[in-house]
Amino acid sequence: MFVHSPVMIGKVLSSLHIQRNDIVVDCTLGEGGHSAAFLKNLEGGCVLGIEQDEEILRKAVERLKEYEGRFIPVRGNFVSVKQIIEEKIGSKADKIFFDLGISMFHIKESGRGFSFSRAEPLDMRLDQNKPLMGRDVVNSFDKKRLSEIIWAYGEEKFSNRIAEHIVHERNKNQITTSSQLSDIIKKAIPRKQWPKHIHPATKTFQAIRIFINDEIEILENALKDAIDCLKPEGRICVISFHSLEDRIVKTVFKDLMRGCTCPPDFPVCVCGGKKVIRVLTKKPVFPDEREIRTNPASRSARLRCAYKLPDPEEENNFQRAKVSA
Repeated sequence: MFVHSPVMIGKVLSSLHIQRNDIVVDCTLGEGGHSAAFLKNLEGGCVLGIEQDEEILRKAVERLKEYEGRFIPVRGNFVSVKQIIEEKIGSKADKIFFDLGISMFHIKESGRGFSFSRAEPLDMRLDQNKPLMGRDVVNSFDKKRLSEIIWAYGEEKFSNRIAEHIVHERNKNQITTSSQLSDIIKKAIPRKQWPKHIHPATKTFQAIRIFINDEIEILENALKDAIDCLKPEGRICVISFHSLEDRIVKTVFKDLMRGCTCPPDFPVCVCGGKKVIRVLTKKPVFPDEREIRTNPASRSARLRCAYKLPDPEEENNFQRAKVSA
């Protein structure tokens, strides 16, 4: 059985700066590795863990059973983070954490077709209540739509060729397993153009998974809602694993850090923009070489962290006074 290793755990703990009575919200609970570390640093506080996958939620609850009473598991999606926090806690949180992407459990144990190296049913759903599966996408979407998905969510430069090969092969036999899809993708990409450090099917599998699970569409609003749910002087930490996610995190942080957008010569603010956060990571933080060696899955991880300002209005006035001076 695969043993979960939480990514960049030391950097996460130092970035969040957890205090013993904090209310911490883990928006992507997974197997509970990060939450276990949070709970070890708490005494009177608690962790609210949100997870949409019922199977993996059970694993996390079992792992964290010693913290019963201080660990609050919730089956749900982080798109509903504001509603979940209001219902389960009734107050704002001190720290909020996101570990985006999928868990190694999904690749190694779930049997749902996330792995391109196994012959598994082509499912790819994180929430088994969702109707759309991987096999539906590859067997029913037209070539143009397939190409758009593979390019938009995988940034795969051979998206057109891959879509063309998928349509050609499904006209002969339905594509029902992950190994079938993987073989088709390998044939579609010229051998000399295979990437050096990842499997040639990686980007296409990522794209289909992201599309099925709405991972990108919901992220921006979820981040904004999470920051809104932070107490003044609270912190949010986000780990992403590819450029699409990281771009959204960076943009949301930048927008909420900007505040007033009025021209400098305006005597008073008329735009109403408020500076909500201070970004603590000017550039993303990456895992060190030691972690990458011991946990290769961490190699593409990047961490960003922000601090909720104690009084956005006061910060805006301070910045405007500096400009006027």
